[in-house]
Amino acid sequence: MRILVTGRDGQVSRCLADLADEGREIVCLGRPDLDLTERASIEAAIAAVRPDVVVNPAAYTAVDKAESEREAAFAVNATGAETVASAAATSGIPIVHISTDYVFAGDKDGPYVETDETGPTGVYGASKLDGEKRVLAVNPKAVVLRTAWVYGPHGNNFLKTMLRVAKDRDVLRVVADQHGTPTYAPDIAAGILAVCEHVLAQPEGDWPGIYHMVAEGETTWAGFAEAIFERSRSRGGPTASVEAITTADYPTPARRPANSRLDTQKFQSTFRHGLPSWRSGIDRCLAAL
Repeated sequence: MRILVTGRDGQVSRCLADLADEGREIVCLGRPDLDLTERASIEAAIAAVRPDVVVNPAAYTAVDKAESEREAAFAVNATGAETVASAAATSGIPIVHISTDYVFAGDKDGPYVETDETGPTGVYGASKLDGEKRVLAVNPKAVVLRTAWVYGPHGNNFLKTMLRVAKDRDVLRVVADQHGTPTYAPDIAAGILAVCEHVLAQPEGDWPGIYHMVAEGETTWAGFAEAIFERSRSRGGPTASVEAITTADYPTPARRPANSRLDTQKFQSTFRHGLPSWRSGIDRCLAAL
């Protein structure tokens, strides 16, 4: 199996690269070799790699900055995603596109299912939702995976920020009224591979569409921080006390969903794969760091 992955420096891209082995070639390409805003570079990359499947985790992810850079966000997350999916479709190649919980308004009481009404509250979420629609429209062999609260050993993320800030502060104020599921990037990569294997094993199967893929369980950002410090403390690492605050206490340019919980039953039943508990990822991430 040969997989072409868009981007080489992102959390998920780097974790996918770590899963390459003798029977699984994973080629991660970023700019200038593969630029989501230039169709010619995408077509050239597909022609050179000749993948069995394309995975598109590359995205404009600066949630707050997107509020003032709408054009840049849509160029990558919407138009760029469409171009990758279209170029793959031209060669009859399936695509696995990574999306986000930000496509929802976050006002539902309970986990979101794939058929729930979307309603992004910011530019980032709107650009990712537009990208979903475009990908599904141009490639009949498309799987869209929505995930959330990604963290891992690579790149910038909440867990690494908490550990860094705890070195200088005894108490950290963390939002406690936003609910979701921290999802370990290596587990996301493993889930993507499970999808790729299923897609290639059943090319005519009824698998195209949207799926939710997050870890098992749920918490708040404050609960996540407390769990991080608990496990870090047991390993002799940085730790701090957590002071729970509200979203209103920590205003940001982009509004965050109060509810980012995603129901994963459709994903598990279709691909026969489930992600581990969000808590288990913390220990593995600390060990990797």
